[in-house]
Amino acid sequence: MRSAETSGVGANGFGADQEQANTRQVNDSRSPANPLGWQAVISPITAAVALTALCAATLFVAYDTMRTFEDARHELAVIGSSIAADIAGLAPEAAALAVDTLPQRFNTVTRASLSSAREAVDLPAFLSQFVPAGDHGTLALEATPESAWSAIGQRAGIAFGLAGVLTAFVWRRRRGDMPDLLQRHNYRTLAAAIPMGVACWTKDGSLVVCNEQYRERFKLLGKSLTYHHAVKRMIEGGYMKLLNEDENNRLLEVHRHDGSCLLIDERPLSDGGFMTLVSDVTERKKTDTMLHAIREEQRHLARRYHEEKLKAEAASHAKTNFLAHLSHDIRTPLNHIIGFAELMRHQAYGPLGDERYADYVQSIKTSGEHLLASFATILDLAELENGQKALRRDPVAIDAVLRNVMERFAAPAARAKLALSISQSCDATIEGDQLGLVRMISNIVENSLRFTQPGGQIALAAYQADDGVVIEITDTGIGMNQERLATLSQPFALGDATFTREGMGPGLGISIARAIAELSGGHLVIDSSPSLGTTVAISLPLQVTSDVSVAA
Repeated sequence: MRSAETSGVGANGFGADQEQANTRQVNDSRSPANPLGWQAVISPITAAVALTALCAATLFVAYDTMRTFEDARHELAVIGSSIAADIAGLAPEAAALAVDTLPQRFNTVTRASLSSAREAVDLPAFLSQFVPAGDHGTLALEATPESAWSAIGQRAGIAFGLAGVLTAFVWRRRRGDMPDLLQRHNYRTLAAAIPMGVACWTKDGSLVVCNEQYRERFKLLGKSLTYHHAVKRMIEGGYMKLLNEDENNRLLEVHRHDGSCLLIDERPLSDGGFMTLVSDVTERKKTDTMLHAIREEQRHLARRYHEEKLKAEAASHAKTNFLAHLSHDIRTPLNHIIGFAELMRHQAYGPLGDERYADYVQSIKTSGEHLLASFATILDLAELENGQKALRRDPVAIDAVLRNVMERFAAPAARAKLALSISQSCDATIEGDQLGLVRMISNIVENSLRFTQPGGQIALAAYQADDGVVIEITDTGIGMNQERLATLSQPFALGDATFTREGMGPGLGISIARAIAELSGGHLVIDSSPSLGTTVAISLPLQVTSDVSVAA
């Protein structure tokens, strides 16, 4: 088991390695001011309460100041009205003496005087009051400012003191990098809505919040949890592998002891912490492993196929060479045998004696010729399948090919008491080898002659389409079942011995016809039913796309 340290996972979580590596550079360089400022020390809730209390205290002091001065002026007005009434019937000298004694009678009055005009008295407007005194003019009164300011200051101190007490009461200092209650509530709400394991951590690796999926997966108990402890629980009995790490993401893969595989995706948060997303990728890993095994098996099979293909091509080439040498080695003595048999049949150097010798010589000649034709047919098929005998690409009229075949087999069909005809013709011209096409259709017609009973019919037809021509050869012969039809795709597929005739070849007619059709870019299809007959359909394109060479 690999530990968290050897797996590339630090105890402090995302970005710990980069932070340790860059500590010296950060300390030596001039960094900008912390954008969080006071937010790194106190919570936003405490700041909001303190700001509200400070604003309330300030508003109270402003209101109290205005109200204090208003009360002072009102008191001066009351005192002035009372004194004006008292001095209304006094002589000017007595009235002036009474006014001069006002500061001793009232503590709030610091100066009092009588004047004929208000402008003659220089008093502060917010600390003075002017009261009409009848014949004596105007009574000017001034209140003491020290007592007003002292009272305002005392009440302001009490107000700001209460704001400070309220702020201290709700003071919540950040615990390290731990978010405040509002942020934790937002994290908890977000984590509960995510359908996978989610955990938020502080910068030093303390758990902020996690959802139930995260706790249940790692069986975590208690609210006090560190990232290092969570990592140990993750890799208990297994190992962890670092897949990718950059400034914005770290991807880990945890292989647990129970065979499950977890994908850990860690992403940074704006407050310096990070978020961990945990998803179960066990089934995906199994699928990937299965796909990898399938791909390996496919590559292995492709290599085997290539090897077997090379072996088959080598065997086919060896077969062709063997047949070529065998044909040469056998044709030469066969030609001698056939020549000498022909010479003996004519008795050029005297009579043979018994008449039966003439029949024997004829049998030798006929058998030799049949064997020589069989070897030639086998060699042709080998060369066609091996690609050594390609076909020409000349304009060929399909109707001319059908007429050529018709003329060639008209006499054999008459001897076999069969009706051979062209039921449908077309004016199509295709690219191909005329001799090869004649041989292809002739092989099929020859099979029809062999396996159609007297009185039957053989019909040739050609149909033109937009991209090619379809040639059909239909007979009313004995037909074939599906098992016998499947054997026609193999060479040397001889017919039923019951209906064979003399001169039966090695059974390569269909194979050679199919090879010529495929080399011409077409296909050969056979449809047959017992006792109903057989239809061979050959589809040929108007133009051959592959390169073909000249047929011998």
